[in-house]
Amino acid sequence: MSDEKVVAIDGPSGSGKSTVARGVGDALGLAVLDTGAMYRAVTLAALDAGVDLTNGVAIAAIAAKVRMELEGDIYLDGRDVSAEIRTPRVTASVSTVSAHSGVRGELVARQREWVVAHDGGVVEGRDIGTVVFPAAPVKVYLEASEGERARRRQRDEVAANRSVAVDEVRNSLARRDAIDSGRAASPLRIADDAIVIDATHLSVVEIVTDIVARFRTATGPRS
Repeated sequence: MSDEKVVAIDGPSGSGKSTVARGVGDALGLAVLDTGAMYRAVTLAALDAGVDLTNGVAIAAIAAKVRMELEGDIYLDGRDVSAEIRTPRVTASVSTVSAHSGVRGELVARQREWVVAHDGGVVEGRDIGTVVFPAAPVKVYLEASEGERARRRQRDEVAANRSVAVDEVRNSLARRDAIDSGRAASPLRIADDAIVIDATHLSVVEIVTDIVARFRTATGPRS
């Protein structure tokens, strides 16, 4: 079963999921899937189409129709949207879009298909260990202090040539946390058997080493 080769990494925005997932994938020779990019791509498609983002039926129809390529750069219907899905326009709307159960159902199915096609993988998001791959041998919930998460997000914005204050980023993160944790469909929460890692004062190398060791212990010498 491909689930036996899944590392599920969940956590809020700015906790370092993407960086850690790439490190774990490199160490284990597994492909990496950023499920957040999928929701961002659907959000972008909905914004471009001028659809009411509170209309779950319409957004789910878009999610079912769009074609996404997720290897390296992110392509939406053949167009490279890697940078565009990270813009404030999309970031401000993605939690609204991802709260729709129809959208989540469509993308969860695609995520499971992706893992089958790649014979496993490191999958990061907000409901990977609780909903998408509850049988994954290693589930990690990555968290960090509010201040650290805000600083990381601000550095990302500066790197993208967007100037934003830390307090503004902190408020945005708090809003997303509230929506993601409070939604009815697959809310952000810690799986009962997840390993909780506070990344506030740990290096990426330390976190990756820990997760890789746990995965190898859980899956045996073949990994």
